[in-house]
Amino acid sequence: MFHIVLVEPEIPQNAGNIARTCAATGTHLHMIRPLGFEVSDKYLKRAGLDYWNLVDISYYDSFDELKEKYPNGRFFYFTTKARQKHSDAAFQDGDFLVFGKETKGLPEELLLKHKGECLRIPMFAQARSLNLSNSVAVALYEALRQNDYPGLLSEGELHNHDWSEAEEK
Repeated sequence: MFHIVLVEPEIPQNAGNIARTCAATGTHLHMIRPLGFEVSDKYLKRAGLDYWNLVDISYYDSFDELKEKYPNGRFFYFTTKARQKHSDAAFQDGDFLVFGKETKGLPEELLLKHKGECLRIPMFAQARSLNLSNSVAVALYEALRQNDYPGLLSEGELHNHDWSEAEEK
């Protein structure tokens, strides 16, 4: 199982979308306070739809509190300031993917302490950043892809069609 860490998220819709992604992938979601919303926020709940019962979610008062709980965890820090691409990292089951708040990202002092574990999702130079929930999805699915999507259903089914007929044509 992978872990998504949101450090001081500000926008409830982003957190709700990320919670839904975590629910769909069996990923543990960790939120570091202060949050820019109440966990009862209607926008947070709406964005997560009816997936909240599938989300393994934990709250912490500081990033240090999370690190103390998982002293042997491997942490990767996603930032537009990194030099290494996210797809160059070798992710392992149990890794923590850490993301900062929407307006400021992760604190620079945290990034400086972990320069070797900072990762960037490539984008045009003119773009300031990706949306937080999109960044989490890109990063998480790269980690899952590298590990052959453990425990995830990878085949779908049409309701009124036999796939083998289409494959034969």
